[in-house]
Amino acid sequence: MTEKENFLRVLKGETPAWVPRYTMGMPDPYATHPIPCVSIGYTNWGMKPDGKGGMVDMFGVPYTSTEETGGMFLPTPNVFVLDDIRKWRDVIKLPSLDGFDWEGEAKKAMDALDARLKNMGVSRNEVAVQLGTHIGYFQHICNFMGFTEGLCALLEEQEAVHELYAYLADFYDKILANGIKYFKPDVVGITDDTATATHPFMSKQVWHDVIMPYHVRLGRQAQEKGIPVMMHNCGRCEDFIDDWMSYGVGSWNPAQVVNDLDGIKKKHGNRLVLIGCWDSQGPAGWPDATEAVVRQAVRDCIDRFAPGGGFMFWGSRYGAKDDQNFENQKRWMTEEYEAYREHPYR
Repeated sequence: MTEKENFLRVLKGETPAWVPRYTMGMPDPYATHPIPCVSIGYTNWGMKPDGKGGMVDMFGVPYTSTEETGGMFLPTPNVFVLDDIRKWRDVIKLPSLDGFDWEGEAKKAMDALDARLKNMGVSRNEVAVQLGTHIGYFQHICNFMGFTEGLCALLEEQEAVHELYAYLADFYDKILANGIKYFKPDVVGITDDTATATHPFMSKQVWHDVIMPYHVRLGRQAQEKGIPVMMHNCGRCEDFIDDWMSYGVGSWNPAQVVNDLDGIKKKHGNRLVLIGCWDSQGPAGWPDATEAVVRQAVRDCIDRFAPGGGFMFWGSRYGAKDDQNFENQKRWMTEEYEAYREHPYR
């Protein structure tokens, strides 16, 4: 059985041969097994280098990388492109899709993926393909305006927000439809970080009335094609799980421990695959975590959530790239995962 087959077995609600490890498609230099899933999508409207060491998206939002996130790019603080949601039409401009070569651009992306996988010693038919579209409707408005103004807009100017979201959704729905047609993905990903570490950013009513309808438009496309849907949502976002599942979501990452993960697993069983469940703020996530602590945390996580299936391990350590302590912790984590991953299903 390949890593892909085992990965898809979990998404189908079946008991796997071993605990899969999800990595968002990022290679692990310490792993001896290939990654089970890679992410792909049309890149023509993604972020591009700004020539100054940062990145910029198609709306002009600048992004900056940080050592604390392992080099990942986040919106540059206090630089916003929109200051009044009622004026979004003057600022937010989408490119035309007329005449776009959907099939040809998909082939270019898949050829590039094949080359990347070849360097990793694996072929595409051994790896599941996850198709993504964008960073999320809630995240879009906060990237445009900042959290303060974005949250105020969601509460005070819902008509304007709906108009903006409908404009974006017409664009992204078309991207997803063609992505499904030409990439033929194994799973469709929906992304939106709608919660802090303690509670959602908005009330459940605002989520349900203003944001969810546009998630539904994405999820339903995958449902109609029989493609599994994976939700990415950080923070304590468990309030939204029932809504997610109504439009096809069957797996969720990173399923952080600020949620009642034991209660969620008991309620939903294998109908909702928990991906992650790693306590990144616990002792194993501290900068001075010892080898014994990291290895035990990996075993504890797998022992707690793997029985019965419906779980994929996703542990992570982020820090400066030249910090050997972080590198050691990443290596210990990977080594222990690989040594222990079959244990729950023997």
